[in-house]
Amino acid sequence: MSLHADAVATLGSWTPGQPGQDELRRRFLDHLAAHPDGLSRDCFPAHVTAGVLVLSPDLDRVLLTLHRKARRWFHFGGHCEAGDRTLRGAALREGLEESGLPELALDPRPVHLDEHAVPFCDPRGEVRHLDVRFTALAPEGAAHATSEESLDVRWWPVDALPDGVEDEMRDLVRRSRERWAAQSTSPSLSGGSTSAAADQPSR
Repeated sequence: MSLHADAVATLGSWTPGQPGQDELRRRFLDHLAAHPDGLSRDCFPAHVTAGVLVLSPDLDRVLLTLHRKARRWFHFGGHCEAGDRTLRGAALREGLEESGLPELALDPRPVHLDEHAVPFCDPRGEVRHLDVRFTALAPEGAAHATSEESLDVRWWPVDALPDGVEDEMRDLVRRSRERWAAQSTSPSLSGGSTSAAADQPSR
């Protein structure tokens, strides 16, 4: 299955449960139907991206990155790459690369969608990112690192997020915590990361 087909299947089978989220889901699917290259950063003026919100195992802290270009705190994420096989695999790759964590337990279902403008993505002009967001748990006590795309990577209490974090990010944190809390047992890191890492090409 191609990345495009996986994205269509992933979004087509997901039920957000919120009217605004379902409108975005249909918008993303319409974009993919109209653009065979709709996940490529070359698709202008909009393309699908993938991200992941990383929580501590106790769900009390969230790991955020201070984006070098935007100078704002975000979850991990970015453009899909040629080697990505699935949306969840792209989200996992971004999370591992940008956090420096050795592994992540990724929930395979999207947890949140967002469309936002990015002024620095393309020299042709402003781009709309159609962001499909997943959630993952970090290993207990694992060390994180700052990548070249970030100014800082830091744990924040979920009830004391950094100044300037927008409402949609707070909504992402809330939905992610609810997703994990609703599960009777949290997946092991080996189980979660192995199933998602299998979507990635060998490096």
